[in-house]
Amino acid sequence: MKIHLALAVVVCWSALFSINSVASDTPNLVISHTDVPAMKKALSSKGRFTEAFEQVKAKVDSQITQAINIPVPKDSGGGFTHERHKKNYRLMYDASIVYQLTQNKRYADYVRDMLLSYAELYPTLPLHPKRKKGKTNPGKLFWQSLNEAVWLVYTSQAYDMILASLTHADKKKIETGLFRPIVKFLSVDSPKTFNKIHNHGTWLTAAVGMTGYVLGELEWVEQALYGLDKSGKGGFLRQLDELFSPEGYYNEGPYYQRYALMPFVTFAKAIENNQPERKIFAYRNGIILKAIDTTIQLSYNKLFFPINDAIKSKGIDTIELVHGVTIAYGFTQDTDLLDIAKQQEQVILTGDGLKVAQALDDNLATPYPFKSKAFGDGADGKQGALVIMRQKSHDKQALLFKPAAQGLGHGHFDKLTWQFYDKGNEIVSDYGAARFLNVEAKSGGGYLPENKTFAKQTVAHNTVVVDETSHFKGKVKTGNKHHPELLFFANNNQGSISSAQIDTAYKDVSLTRTMALVKLPEIHKPLVIDIFAVNSSEKAHQFDLPLHYQGQLIETNFQLNAQTQSLSALGSKNGYQHLWLTAKSLPEKGLAKITWLNENGKFYTQTSLVDGETEALFTRIGANDPNFNLRNESGFIYRKKSAKQHRFISVLEPHGQYNPAKEFTLAAKSSISSLTHQILGDIELIEIGVSNGQSYLFAFNRQLANKTKNTFTYQDNNFSFNGQFKLFKLSNKEK
Repeated sequence: MKIHLALAVVVCWSALFSINSVASDTPNLVISHTDVPAMKKALSSKGRFTEAFEQVKAKVDSQITQAINIPVPKDSGGGFTHERHKKNYRLMYDASIVYQLTQNKRYADYVRDMLLSYAELYPTLPLHPKRKKGKTNPGKLFWQSLNEAVWLVYTSQAYDMILASLTHADKKKIETGLFRPIVKFLSVDSPKTFNKIHNHGTWLTAAVGMTGYVLGELEWVEQALYGLDKSGKGGFLRQLDELFSPEGYYNEGPYYQRYALMPFVTFAKAIENNQPERKIFAYRNGIILKAIDTTIQLSYNKLFFPINDAIKSKGIDTIELVHGVTIAYGFTQDTDLLDIAKQQEQVILTGDGLKVAQALDDNLATPYPFKSKAFGDGADGKQGALVIMRQKSHDKQALLFKPAAQGLGHGHFDKLTWQFYDKGNEIVSDYGAARFLNVEAKSGGGYLPENKTFAKQTVAHNTVVVDETSHFKGKVKTGNKHHPELLFFANNNQGSISSAQIDTAYKDVSLTRTMALVKLPEIHKPLVIDIFAVNSSEKAHQFDLPLHYQGQLIETNFQLNAQTQSLSALGSKNGYQHLWLTAKSLPEKGLAKITWLNENGKFYTQTSLVDGETEALFTRIGANDPNFNLRNESGFIYRKKSAKQHRFISVLEPHGQYNPAKEFTLAAKSSISSLTHQILGDIELIEIGVSNGQSYLFAFNRQLANKTKNTFTYQDNNFSFNGQFKLFKLSNKEK
């Protein structure tokens, strides 16, 4: 995505504008009164915009014939009253747009009547009966103030669009009974949440600021931007400063990045329409536009990478990113964004949405460039990184490496973990969140107890666990104080490599992991190379390295002692209590191979270099789960007991094809026949032998990328390479 910013970066914000410049015409939040004429005109011809309008109008027409239902709140997420109030704000929003584009007062009157009903109900409401006791963010209409703020973001826009149709008496009743009380509740009465640097705080500030524009209460706008005391220690701009890295990566990860994106982009658009002199889209070198682009980059096969507390089915068609892409295209006119908009298959009924629809109708989309990149974490971009490595082959492989920061309360204890994707599917997996979103029967749709006892714990991820204890002892506050160090990230025409380390996850243990996604020359076979070094400075420990995979176990090259009559949990705490031990083995020194078949019809073999003293434990999720809250997924763990240092070395190899419909199987066996490892000063080497007799030598510089040329001697032959790494094809003589 090319971000064209003709606006200069603002240095001192508070001195550069007059708050009296707010536009008086309505609507003027996300949809501006200047957008409406063109939107109306577009409806006279066929196209995506007209089709979207007709769909929305038909939906609104079918619902406004029914009686208005404003229930007294009693249910948490997923319950009837919770969902009814969500449907109401969406209905008001849609009906108000239909009113703007048809000027049929029937739609404005419906929104007015619903708002008047809310104005009668809201002043009578206590805190929500299903609120989490002792928490600082309760709601009234909803169980938490977050949902209340989402409701207000939409409802303030609906009010903005029907405002000109209302009588003075109706305005007074609605504003006095509803908008002023809810703004007070979300701001003055909820100072900790309002000033919090967190996605909850973002939604609250956006809701209050947007309502301030509609009601002409510019003091609310100032508080939304700079915090309740307007000191700048809280508020929307502080959140832009602290929650995003300079590259636009959001601290809580992709799932919450797309969720937080909505208030960021909608409030920014409202600021731009009301106070363009603030140059909000230029703030912090265009951080909002960068955040939209990064949100797209953090996806694979239309789904977001599921790190931290993530629901794995969320993808680029989520409404938050639809709005983000729409607003970004309206601002930049970058045609690669149209590629994403086309895949989203949704058109937003706004001025920017019209631009997107017309550009798609004119076939202006160009391919969106997904990249291999290290997205720096933290406000300064130096608190580790989230690394994406991609192969632009037919099967489009992707490796996600996570030497990132904790991610606040939604973060997991999974430093240096990884995931792998191939042929559109997740292969090496992350559990994501233990939650059934809005399914009331499962803990009211909120996070399940197993989210803390399993999903967040280190053993639920693909990284080293020391002494069966999670990183930072499972304490969020401790985790937030520390982060891995990204040692290097590099790309070339053979693939990508990244290395990172952390020495604070455990008291006396240093963890260093180097991962590479490379393709073998000539045949272009992608391999994941993984070198995980664990070093203790004081005493011996037990080191466990789990790998969770999606698919059916096919074979191992070592004998398994399977638990066929009864199962027991692998441990008693820190997530181990939720893992059934299904089999174990002690592979002989040399190569240990584990092969599984994914639903994409492809085989995957992890070939590991083992020392004859490292156990292989096979697991299945589901122990100590009386309510069957957890998915029954498989994995295996390499366990090294009583060691001060150890290196886990492995290569993941996709291979073959299984087609049960046409009844054929190809290359079901791994082609890797040998694996050796060696360190020569700053150069680390992995030699990979394959079954056709060919060998490949993977070489990389273990230090920071400060050399343009590397030289070394291996088996009496001299080698050299520029940059961080290279994969050499060895001749028969060199072997």
